[in-house]
Amino acid sequence: MSSTSTTARPEIGTHDRRRRRAAMAGFLLVPLAIAGCTGDSGGSGAPAGTSAAAAEASSSPDGSAAGSPAQTLQESYQQVISDVLPSVVEIRTTNGLGSGVVLDEDGNIVTNAHVVGTATEFEVQFANSATSYPATLVGTYPQNDLAVIRVEGAPELQPATLADSDAVEVGTLVLAMGNPLGLSSSVSDGIVSATGRTVSEPPSEAAPAGATLPGTIQTSAAINPGNSGGALVNMQGEVIGIPTLAATSPAGGGGAAPGIGFAIPSNTVKDVAPQLIEDGEVTDTNRAALGVTVTTVADSSGQPAGVGVVGVEPGGAAEAAGLREGDVITAVGDQRVSSTADLSAVLADLEVGQTVDVTVQRAGQEQTLQVELGELAVS
Repeated sequence: MSSTSTTARPEIGTHDRRRRRAAMAGFLLVPLAIAGCTGDSGGSGAPAGTSAAAAEASSSPDGSAAGSPAQTLQESYQQVISDVLPSVVEIRTTNGLGSGVVLDEDGNIVTNAHVVGTATEFEVQFANSATSYPATLVGTYPQNDLAVIRVEGAPELQPATLADSDAVEVGTLVLAMGNPLGLSSSVSDGIVSATGRTVSEPPSEAAPAGATLPGTIQTSAAINPGNSGGALVNMQGEVIGIPTLAATSPAGGGGAAPGIGFAIPSNTVKDVAPQLIEDGEVTDTNRAALGVTVTTVADSSGQPAGVGVVGVEPGGAAEAAGLREGDVITAVGDQRVSSTADLSAVLADLEVGQTVDVTVQRAGQEQTLQVELGELAVS
């Protein structure tokens, strides 16, 4: 095997599901783009979760009889929007705009790390208001694509309620609220399509090496540019996730893959945001790590064939297990890994302190080492 010429990338780890109680099953191998590079605009067709109600309503003479399922659903939507939209803000930087969700009456607002980028000052505008207020950066954690900013001088802040995202079920009706394409206070509807997805973000200003997000919620609600950092809300008016990614279609040349978007679960927000607010940084990552610096290596045909170890953290999990520089990792447990992205996805399903078999190629021989996973250091 020959090493690629790419710069060595730091290892990416995962949340500790036992400590955070987050469900993180499986991983999704699809190309992704920053939220808003795909999907329909709000209101462009009924989602799967509303089709039955709409069909039943249309069977009546006027389609809108009092107490009909369609009317009841409509009223529920309107109530949730009325309750939650005041908690969703537009965030503007010199490089663009995104969305955010009010966390508390102190003015702390959670958003995506890729929304804030490297900026430290922002303008925040609330729903149905022409007034904007200054805000400053509290802290950012690109490894989970989350950040917190704090707005100053805004009156009557209405904090959102964060749900227990572990309890979210496939088929749950949801609304995505944000500012897609700069259209403030926009809402789109859909369902939860899947939970526990592990997805990879492309490189961004906040995370030049990209990021791996474990346990995300997949939704059919439209996510477009500007939705990032907004709210994915259930019909109880609770925020179950922060929209962050939309899928792109390889067959379409990287174009839109409608109806496939992803949100960071609210339980991840509950873990990361308080640390950012208290310390300005994440001090306890709750993400498993091997304790190595790695790069993708290729075979003689140029195809990814393993993960080369280019550095071993002194005193870390890998060193304790006997991994060395020059080893090529080809499997973790029963999962084959051909690239650093594969390794990130596999680690996203593991826990800090868990012991796993790591298969390596060393001097032409295959070896299996047992590694007790450590915790990813704050970068």
